Amino acid sequence: MPVIHPSAIVEDGAVLADDVEIGAYAYVGAHVSLADGVRLHHHASIVGHTSIGARTTVFPFASLGTPPQSVHYKGEPGRLTIGADCQIREHVTVNIGTAGGGMETTIGERCFLMVGSHVAHDCHVGNNVIFANNATLGGHVVVGDFVFFGGLAAVHQFVRIGEQAMIGGVCPIRHDVIPFGAVRDGADGLGGLNIIGLKRRGFDRPTIHALRAAYKAIFYGSGSLDDRVERAAERFADNAPVMRVVEFIRTAGKRQITVPSHVETDDGDDD
Repeated sequence: MPVIHPSAIVEDGAVLADDVEIGAYAYVGAHVSLADGVRLHHHASIVGHTSIGARTTVFPFASLGTPPQSVHYKGEPGRLTIGADCQIREHVTVNIGTAGGGMETTIGERCFLMVGSHVAHDCHVGNNVIFANNATLGGHVVVGDFVFFGGLAAVHQFVRIGEQAMIGGVCPIRHDVIPFGAVRDGADGLGGLNIIGLKRRGFDRPTIHALRAAYKAIFYGSGSLDDRVERAAERFADNAPVMRVVEFIRTAGKRQITVPSHVETDDGDDD
C-alpha cells in the first residue's frame, strides 16, 4: 500500500504503485502516474498528464506537469514523462508539452535537477543530465545524455545541446552546442571540449586526441563549415565519437552551431 500523509491530496484516478510515499500537503492530480519507489516530499505538486519513473524523488515545492508558459497554448492535454532514479529538488518547475511541439515533455533517467531549475514545454532531456541551481531551458530544447548545466545557465528555445556538453554557469546559449563541447562560465561561444567529462566517462587518450584534432579541423580549418565537416568525416570515419559530432552538425536544427570564442582555453589536458 502507498504511504500517504493524511494532509496530502491525491485525486481520484491517480495511479500509485504500492510503495509510493507521499508527504504532508503534497498534491497529486487525477491523471498522474507514480511508479515503484517514487517519493514526494511535503508540499510537492504533481498535476496534468504526468508519469514519474521508479525511485524518483521530488522535493518540497517542486511543481511538475503544469501548463506551458506559452501564449500559443490552448488547453490541450499535453504530457510530461520523467524517468527512473531522478532527483527533483526544491522549487523545480517542469511544464507539459503543447500541440505545436509533439504534446510531450520528457526527462530521462538518473537526472538531477537542482533548486529552482526549469524545463519548459516540449523539451526532451536525455539520461544522466545535471541542472545546477536555476538553470533554465526554453521550449522545444533537446538535450543529449550526460550534459551538465551550470547555475543560472539559460538555453534559448529550439536549441540542441549535444551529448556530454558542459554549459558553464550564467551562460546564455542561443545556438546549438556540439556533443562534447564546452561553453565556459558567462560565455556564449565554444571554449574547447569537455575534456574533464570525457576522462570521467572513461574515454581513452587516442579518442580524446581524435576529438581535439577533429574540433580544430572543423572550427579552424580552411573553407566553409560544411566543407570542413565533410573533410573531418573522411579523416575520422572510423571514430564513433567524432562521427557523432559530424552527424550533429550535419543534422541542422532551427539554430546555428555555436562556434569558438575568440579566446579559447582547454579545461584540463589529456595527459
